[in-house]
Amino acid sequence: MSADANTNTPGPGTAPAPAAQKSQLSSLLKLPGLIAISFYMLLLSCATVVSVMNRHTGFLYLVFSVLFITGALGLLLLLRWAWALTLAAVAILAGSFLWQFSLQHSYPSLVQGLLNLLFFLYLVRTDVREKLR
Repeated sequence: MSADANTNTPGPGTAPAPAAQKSQLSSLLKLPGLIAISFYMLLLSCATVVSVMNRHTGFLYLVFSVLFITGALGLLLLLRWAWALTLAAVAILAGSFLWQFSLQHSYPSLVQGLLNLLFFLYLVRTDVREKLR
């Protein structure tokens, strides 16, 4: 059994990973909430597409689906404009769902509104904003 002093060097036949990509991945893994919010935005875009396909909502709602996908993918890349887009989306969705709860008293709207509010509060943290580029 040999103890190699430099264990970070790539073995034979493997290429070293770029430093910028490695640091971006480590920055993203330090903020697991961004990954969860991105998956939530992708789920919302899928729900919007299904709603349009079933003709529950208008064709114009597909614009929101495209914006949700763009925000989610940009947030995974730690882009500041995607952060702003996602922040606006969750703020508007939180207000919309909480307003719907106040009118119809449907508890799923309350849960979704509070979930969006929680995502909003996570996104406005200073340590999240400092990691974005």
